[in-house]
Amino acid sequence: MLIEWDTTPRFANPRRVRGPIVTPETDLAATVALALPPEPQTIVYRIRFEREAARGASDWGVGRFATPRADGFRVAWTGDTCGQGYGRNPDFGGLPGYAALRAAEPAVFVHSGDLFYADNPILPERKEHDGRIWRNITNERVARVAQELDDFRARIAYNAEDDHVRALAAEVSIVAQWDDHETHNNWWPGQQLADQRYTRERDVTKLSQLARRAVFEWYPIAPGPVHRVLHYGPLLDIVVVDLRSFRTPNDANRSDGAVLFGSAQAKWLVDALAASTARWKLVAIDQPFSVVIDDGPTAQDGFGQGDPGAPLGREKEMASILRELRARRVKNVVWITADVHFAAAHRCSGSDFDPLWQFIAGPIHAGSFTVDLDRTFGPEPVFEWRAPPGSPPLGPWDGLQNFGTIDVSADALAVALVGIDGLVRYRVELPYVA
Repeated sequence: MLIEWDTTPRFANPRRVRGPIVTPETDLAATVALALPPEPQTIVYRIRFEREAARGASDWGVGRFATPRADGFRVAWTGDTCGQGYGRNPDFGGLPGYAALRAAEPAVFVHSGDLFYADNPILPERKEHDGRIWRNITNERVARVAQELDDFRARIAYNAEDDHVRALAAEVSIVAQWDDHETHNNWWPGQQLADQRYTRERDVTKLSQLARRAVFEWYPIAPGPVHRVLHYGPLLDIVVVDLRSFRTPNDANRSDGAVLFGSAQAKWLVDALAASTARWKLVAIDQPFSVVIDDGPTAQDGFGQGDPGAPLGREKEMASILRELRARRVKNVVWITADVHFAAAHRCSGSDFDPLWQFIAGPIHAGSFTVDLDRTFGPEPVFEWRAPPGSPPLGPWDGLQNFGTIDVSADALAVALVGIDGLVRYRVELPYVA
C-alpha cells in the first residue's frame, strides 16, 4: 500500500508513505497513520497498491480531507445504513443520503452506529405495506444473516460499492461508531441467540468479535477500544462511547446493577469530558437516553423503561454520569445519537443535572418508525420528525431519511436536522456558556 499526500491539489511536493502489504488476512484493507503539519489546511492524498515481484500496480485512488480549523467547521452525523432489507435500489439512486451528506460539505462525519445490518438479509425484492416493490442489488453473502467473517466484510463492501458512499469517504473524515446491527439486533455480551436463521453460530460474543474485526479492518479506527476521544482542534472534542460491549443483559430494566456503559467506561467518560480543554464537547452516544427502546414485550434495550419517576435500572448509571458532570462543572456538552429511526431535538432538564440537549438523526437509509419518550430525564420534545404513530415501517422513498449538521464556532453551535432532499427541518443555535 503506497500513499502520497500533499497540501496542494497538484501534488507539487508529495510526501510518500509506504503502508503495509495487504493480504486476504485483513480483507486486502489497511489503515495508515500520517504525521501531518499542525496548521489548518486541506490534505490531498492518493493511494495505490503495488504488487510484489514487480507485477504492476493499481490505479491511483485520490481523495482529500480537512484538518481542524480554529475559526469554525461543520460536523455531520446520522446512523443506520441498509436496514430492514432496504439495500441499494437503482431506481432510488442507490444510497442517495450519502450524496446529500456530501453536499452539506462537512469537515467530519460521525456515523453513529448501525454502519451495516448483519442480521437483515438484503433480498432481491421487498414488498411494501402498500403493495410497492423495493428492488435491491444483492449478492449471496448479503442475502443471508452474517455468521462468518467474510459475511461481515461483505456487508461493509456492499455499502462501499455505492458511488455516493465512496465519494463521501474520499472527501470527508469519518468517525465510525457501532451499535447493535453490526452483530445482531439488541445484542449483549454472552447472549445465546434463539434466532433460527443462525445455523452455524449462535454465540453473540463470537459473532460480535467477527463484526468488530471487520469494522476495524475497513474503518479508520486505531487499535484499541471503540470508545475514544478525537481531539478536533481547539474548538471540539468528539467523545465516542460504546454501549454494546460492556452492557448487562436486557431485562425489564428496573434492578440495581444494570448498566450500558459499564463502570470503567462511565468513569472514563466523565474524566474525558472533565479533562477536555476544547471549547465544545460532542458526545456520540449510540442510543438516546430520552426514549423507550423495547426488546420484546418484557425487556428493554436502552436506558429507559417508560417509568417517568426516579431513575431505575440502567437509568441510574446515566443519572450518576450527569450528576458527576455537574459536580465537576463540565459545561458546553452536547449529545448526538441515532438508532431510533427518526429525527428529534430533545432538551432535557432535571433537579440534579445541568440542562442539556440531545439530538437524534437518521436513518440515512433504512426503515422509519417511532418509539415513545421516557420522561425520567425530563426531555422536552422541541422538535420531532417521525413516522405517524401506528403506521407501518416506512421505507427510504417515503421521505423521512435524514441527517444532522453542527456548525462549530467559538461562540455557538448551530445544530440542524436535514432531510436527504437537502431541506432543513429544524435548526437551533446553542450559545457558549462561560
